[in-house]
Amino acid sequence: MNKFEEKTVSTEPIFKGKIISVQVDEVELPNGELSKREIVHHPGAVGLIALTDENKIVMVEQYRKPLERSLLEIPAGKLEPGEESAVTAERELEEETGYRAGKMEYISSFYTSPGFANEIIHLYLATELEKVENPADGDEDEFIELIELSLEEALNCMKNKRIYDAKTVFAVQYLQLMEKR
Repeated sequence: MNKFEEKTVSTEPIFKGKIISVQVDEVELPNGELSKREIVHHPGAVGLIALTDENKIVMVEQYRKPLERSLLEIPAGKLEPGEESAVTAERELEEETGYRAGKMEYISSFYTSPGFANEIIHLYLATELEKVENPADGDEDEFIELIELSLEEALNCMKNKRIYDAKTVFAVQYLQLMEKR
């Protein structure tokens, strides 16, 4: 047993939506005290560092309602039930960018906000990109614009907060680290 483990005493479902569900758990802490934990369940997602032959990073710009603004982000999307992350990565790359990758490499996985959510993002590097003649349709409620940036341009976008989400910052800094090797 982990000395920090919190034992669930009860669970109260609060909300079940199209993407997330929310519950409140009453837990017994390691010291025997009781506390509440608000938990968001998410099916998981993939993020893609898609690099063109010219070493440009393929980004999507889209409006994010919770932030009331547009952001530049790496292409990403949620896992479907039972779907392997590599399959999701291929699907999302085509749906969001119209590209297929000749080479797809798994980089890492990370939790986005483990203090209250179980969302995990699996990050892939997509290279040897090829435009698809009839790409798969993306989500009908998703309006995006493709933008290709050099690493330097992406770093500048981080400075001026056009790139401001964790998965994209992680991706850009990953590329920066790989460049310095």
